[in-house]
Formats: sequence, C-alpha cells, structure tokens
Amino acid sequence: MRLNVDGLIVYFPYEYIYPEQYAYMVELKKTLDAKGHCLLEMPSGTGKTTSLLSLILAYMHAFPSQVTKLIYCSRTVPEIEKVIEELRRLLRYYETEGEQINILGLVQSARKNLCIHPKVSKESDGWIVDGRCHSLTASHVRERHRNDDQVPVCDFFEKFDACGKEIRLPVDVYSLEDLKKFGKEHGICPYYLARYTITYANVVVYSYHYLLDPKIANVVSKELARSSVVVFDEAHNIDNVCIESLSVRLNRKSVEKATKSIEVLENSVKKMKEVDAKKLKEEYQRLVEGLRDANAAREMNDILSNPVLPNEVLKEVVPGSIRTAEHFVGFLKRFVEYIKTRLRVQYVVQESPASFLKDVFQKVCIERKPLRFCAERLASLLRTLEISNITDFSALTRITQLATLVATYTKGFTIIVEPFDDKTPTVSNPILHFTCLDCSIAIKPVFERFQSVVITSGTLSPLDMYPKILDFHPVVLTSFTMTLARPCLLPMIVSKGSDQVAISTRYETREDISVVRNYGQLLVEMASIVPDGVVCFFTSYLYLESVVANWYDQGVIDNILRKKLLFIETQDAAETSLALYNYMQACDNGRGAVLLSVARGRVSEGIDFDHQYGRAVLMFGIPYMYTQSRILRARLEYLRDQFQIRENDFLTFDAMRHAAQCVGRCIRGKLDYGIMVFADKRFSRSDKRSKLPKWIQEYLTDSYCNLSTEEGVQIAKRWLRQMAQPFPREEQLGVSLMTFDQVEKEYKKNNPEPQEQDEPMIIG
Repeated sequence: MRLNVDGLIVYFPYEYIYPEQYAYMVELKKTLDAKGHCLLEMPSGTGKTTSLLSLILAYMHAFPSQVTKLIYCSRTVPEIEKVIEELRRLLRYYETEGEQINILGLVQSARKNLCIHPKVSKESDGWIVDGRCHSLTASHVRERHRNDDQVPVCDFFEKFDACGKEIRLPVDVYSLEDLKKFGKEHGICPYYLARYTITYANVVVYSYHYLLDPKIANVVSKELARSSVVVFDEAHNIDNVCIESLSVRLNRKSVEKATKSIEVLENSVKKMKEVDAKKLKEEYQRLVEGLRDANAAREMNDILSNPVLPNEVLKEVVPGSIRTAEHFVGFLKRFVEYIKTRLRVQYVVQESPASFLKDVFQKVCIERKPLRFCAERLASLLRTLEISNITDFSALTRITQLATLVATYTKGFTIIVEPFDDKTPTVSNPILHFTCLDCSIAIKPVFERFQSVVITSGTLSPLDMYPKILDFHPVVLTSFTMTLARPCLLPMIVSKGSDQVAISTRYETREDISVVRNYGQLLVEMASIVPDGVVCFFTSYLYLESVVANWYDQGVIDNILRKKLLFIETQDAAETSLALYNYMQACDNGRGAVLLSVARGRVSEGIDFDHQYGRAVLMFGIPYMYTQSRILRARLEYLRDQFQIRENDFLTFDAMRHAAQCVGRCIRGKLDYGIMVFADKRFSRSDKRSKLPKWIQEYLTDSYCNLSTEEGVQIAKRWLRQMAQPFPREEQLGVSLMTFDQVEKEYKKNNPEPQEQDEPMIIG
C-alpha cells in the first residue's frame, strides 16, 4: 500500500499495516524533518525494520539533497541479513508499483564472513583470517611476488587492486552471499569491494563497531557524509558497546606475549638496518613530516592501523624520542616493564589516567606526548618491517592502545589493577583494567557528525535514562504500545510458592532451600501445562549451577525430564550452540524441551524463541549486575558525580531492561503467543513494574501482579485453552491489522492535534 505520512508518500510492501507502525513512521518523519536525533521503543515483532526502511527510503526519494544515505547498524549477522531481506522486499514493491528508485544496498562485515580465498576462508577464528589475509595482501609480500612468483599472494585481492574500482556493483541489494557470489564470478575480493562500495552505496548495513569503535570507524566509515541517517537497531545495550570499544584489559599472559613481540621487533630492526637501512630512513622522514601524510600513503589493507587518536592529534609531528625504530623499541621495552611492575600487586589499586601518567614519568621517565602516538607508531613500524604474521603482535598492539588512550583521554576513564581474576579468586592472576566510564565519549562523534541518529529497540524503558548516559538531546522520545486482536501476551508476576513462602533472588534468601524448591515447583508445573518449548533465565551462571545442583537433590530434575527434555546453557560457546540446536530439534518434533539459560548470556541477546520454540519464558529473579565489581562501582560513582544519576536508579534500569529483553524473546509477532513469568516478589513493586516497556505494562494488570505458583499455573491453563482456539487472520482486520484509512483515523483519534495533509490520501 501507499501511505501519506504527514505529507510524505511512503511505499509500504504489505497489504495491511499495524497501527503502531504508522505511529512509528510519523515520529520518525518528525525526527528527519527536524534534522535531530530520536529514541523510539517499538514492541517486539511489530515490523520495526520494515517501518524504518519504508519511511527513510521514501524520505531519501522525496528529498534526495537532504538525506543521501542510510547507515543501518545492528548487532548480529542474522539480524543484518534480515534487514537486507526486508530492503529487497521493499524495492521489489517499488518496482511492482511502477516507481523507479535506484537504490544500491549492501552488507559490510568482517573478513571472516566475506573471504572467498579457498584456504583462508576455511579458518573459523576472525583473528587468524585477518592475519592470513594480511600475509597475502601486504604491499611487501606483493612486491616480493613480482620478483618471485613462488611467494603466495591473494589473486582475488590482486584483481581488485588492478581493476576492482572500475567494476562497480550494479544497482541492487547485496547480502553476504550475494557479495561472495559476485566476487567469485568476477574473481575479485568481496571484502575490499564492499569496503570501497560503501562510499557511494545508498544503504549500508553493518555492525555497531563500524561506527562506535574508533579503531574501526576511522578506517571504514571516515568518508560517510553528514547528510546520512544512522539507525542503531536493537540498541538497548548501546552504552555497553560504547564502553567496550574504549576499554583495554591486560593480564600477565598478555604482557609476556608483548615482551616476546618486542624481541622479534628488535631483531627485525637489526636485520633491516643491515639489509635495507633506506626504508627505516624513509619512515623516519614520513614521521618528521607528520602522521597525516603517512596515513594518506597507507596501503589499502590497513589492518595494522590503530587510529584511536582524534584527528587533530594525527596532524601533529611524531615526537623525536620515538621516531627512530631503535628508540621506539627501547621506549616500548620501558613501558612494558613498567606494566609488569604494576601487575605485581597484593591488593586492589585504582587511579585516574592523570595519576597513572605521573607515575609512568616518575618511574621510567616516559612523558605523555610520545605515549599518545604509541599505537600509530607501532602500526607504522610493523608496515616498514614488513611483518607478515601480525596475529603474534595482538598483545603488544593492546598495550600500545592502552598507552594511546591513557595519554589522550583524562576524563571519563579509570585504571583498576586487581591481584585476582573474578573467576579464580584464589589463584594469583593480576589484571589491569583501563576502563571507560562514560559511554557518551564513543558515541559523541556520531551525534556530532550525522544529522539524524535513530536509537531504537523493543526494550529501551525507562527511556529518560538514555539521553542522560549518552549525553544527547533527542527531538523525539516515544514508547509505543502493542495493539492486539487477542491477548497473545500473558505477563504475570509470581511472588510466592504454593506454601506461601516469598520467592526472590535477593542475596539474603536466594540460597534458601524453600525458595529454590518453589522455583523448581514453578518450572515443573509450567513444563506440565505449556506445549513445546519453555525457556528459563537465571541471574548468573553461578546461581544457575547452584540451583540445578539443589534440584538434583530435591528430585526436581527427574520431574522435569518426565515432561520434557532438558538443556542447559554454559559459558562454552560450542556447548551452548549444541544445546540450542538440540533444544530446537526437540521443539520441532513435538517432544518439547526446557532450556535453562542466563540473563546477559548468549541466549538472552541474539536468539528469538518464536512460536513453538518459546511458549513460556520464566525469569527467575531480577538480573542485577554484580555490585561488588570495582569497575561497576567506579562507573556508578562517575554517573552520580557527572550526570546526577543515583546508583539504585541505574542498577534498576539496567536490571529491568535485561529482564524485559529475556522475556521478550517469546513474542516475535502478533500471530505468536507466549507467557512471560516474572518470578520474584520485587517485580510487583511499582518502582520495578514502571520500568518495564509500555507494551508489557499494558497487559500486566494488577490481578496478575502478586500470584502464587498455583494461581499462576491456573491462569496460564485458562489462557492456553483460549490460545488453542483457531485464530483466522480476518479477526485481526480493523483491530491490529488495518488499511491506511483505518489506521489514520485511529491515529487521529488517539492524537487530537490535527495532522496537516499537503496531499490527498492515496491508497494502494
């Protein structure tokens, strides 16, 4: 159908539209008109991706000079591929309507996902793929190949370098497989083809890190125009992504690796001085002239670059103390030895970057300025020395990144040195954390550089927290509800067991045998009445292990296995993938299964349990962060001092968004149905309930907020009988599925402010 959204003709590739989709597009258009940023919470499974693509492409088509590119950021490869499929469907609809719209859309992903080299592509580890790619495409390797054709190079990269920029991708939409197919047909590297194509493509879909991590953004995304619209989808954890991109973690093992790497560097410098001193002199001259010239001459496969520096620093000349290779290697030796001494601790040390720099100067006479250029100087030296196996230098690279970051940023960071790792608190394993406390530092360049940034997800509540912690002023801040023709969503709060003992994962009661027994009884009862799959989330791996051990003793596990198969998520990725695969197999063949998993784990973020895979989700407790973590304590203090955010407010906000994310896994559309059980008496408090997304709150009535196990099971039984009745699509029409006339009328009724219509209504 064709819609008129506040005067803008929008092509929508479906026969009907959800009311919330129309409302979402209205708010999105307001954002683009105002050339500002927005925060939009849209219920799970209500067509958020389609709404975004339809509205923004229509805006690009109507106002080509105002919006020139859509940059769509999502988290995982499957989610990115879904965006590409929706974009393809939308463009096909434009064609059927006889509308000419020339859109080039593509995915940009890591070498691991795009490599077509017969040997390199077989590697499963991304770091190994990157390293082997560099060993075949580095300029010095290619130069040796010209003199000796026995030296291996990548033929796909060679052809791309020779004529790849002339072979333009035809106007179309390209998934990862499409790019690889095109690369094989033309014999060129799809990774570098995509890297080159994003400069002129109309729609680019890639991971958050391509914009938020400065080490990647300054290489891949530096040429994107201001007139682009940036969308961060599934952005409930965007603050954590920002913090991780500017944080460094070092332990004794990584420092030892770095020491060995320095020895290799030292030997390589000596050899090069004997064989070809000219190259070292040329590098010295480039550094005298300034890093900007060196960057301009950087080879295409700039995998070695570490541009964590702001642009104004890159224009400076490298300090004389680290220009020569020998001086820089000696400089690195002193700094690594200093890091070693800092790891010899018996107690926790916390200090600011300024204090760290002062101590470095006093102990090993290293000034701040040369530290700022450390990462870029190492990258330059590795290129000059023609090092092929760069994966061996990953630990040293991390240390130089630490040096650059600590000398560049003084505010919003802290350094914490701990004598033990949390996982092994009895074994001496000192760790140095250089931690970013202010997530706005990483995202600030994005807000400043692009005219409109859209932050959206199904679980952003409470919305008012994000503008504070990300330090921006949205022009639109909205949460949408979910219109349903039948109550396919059943949220309930179970606060006590059948024995009337309150259930909670509070520290004082979580190990109580009666609480653990009541959790087990709740799961057994639910597994008895709920068909297909049941997913349970615990607050931590430690608590999951403790509860399961008790359930074995109490006979709960045996009772579950009489009803369904049981699978458990672990911290091992391979084990979890296997458990997940078999869980889905059990659901597909009708046997039914229970999956025990952990909030903030792999299962809670990237996996959709739609239809038979998740008819009920149980959230055992409130998933608060580990409050004894010194890194968390430091961040909470920073938020309190800089943004006046109270500790309890932030901890509750974080816990409730993760709880909502977990239970939201079971609803992936209006034809789906699922039970959401919040199993902790604290959920019934207004300060917790009010922080759940609006679309969950709407169906969480007071009568469902203080249930015992028996009451919850009886309500679920009655509700499941109702859901088992046939539900033809016709029953949704006019309620949750609407024509354009119906949805516009409904929108006007709910939003009394008159909507100006510049053009007559058009119904397709």
